[in-house]
Amino acid sequence: MLLLSIMPVIQEKVMDDNELDPMDPKDQMDSKDLLVPRDELTKQGTNAVLYLAGGAFLMVMTMGSRLRFLGVVFSLAALVFGIGALVSKDREDKKPGIVLVAAGALGMVFRFGIPILKPFAGFLLGLGALGLLAAGIWKGIQFLRGLKSRS
Repeated sequence: MLLLSIMPVIQEKVMDDNELDPMDPKDQMDSKDLLVPRDELTKQGTNAVLYLAGGAFLMVMTMGSRLRFLGVVFSLAALVFGIGALVSKDREDKKPGIVLVAAGALGMVFRFGIPILKPFAGFLLGLGALGLLAAGIWKGIQFLRGLKSRS
């Protein structure tokens, strides 16, 4: 009994402050601590693809006069899908809906709007395209890092 009561004291004296206690569950490192969770990895990969697709979508909308018809079709599609998302009952659809309506409206202003607003609309569409492409590349890098940590 006396031996059991002094064991913690002996163990404290033996252990240095910089050492980890292998018997303490807090100090044990699990391999799951180094892994990126599957749902987070899936979210990063999905966001990377969606951001890159959105950037490409906006770039097609701002392309030159050779693709005028395609730019109009993409602008109308963005407007229709954006309005559909705004009408949706799901709260998570509202923000992408607003973005799609804004992109579609900017695309239409860029094609048919007041001449003084056309350069501004084109600048905003180009800036949005570059921002989405940059965000997609960043999310892709995060996805690849997380995927590498799981292998």
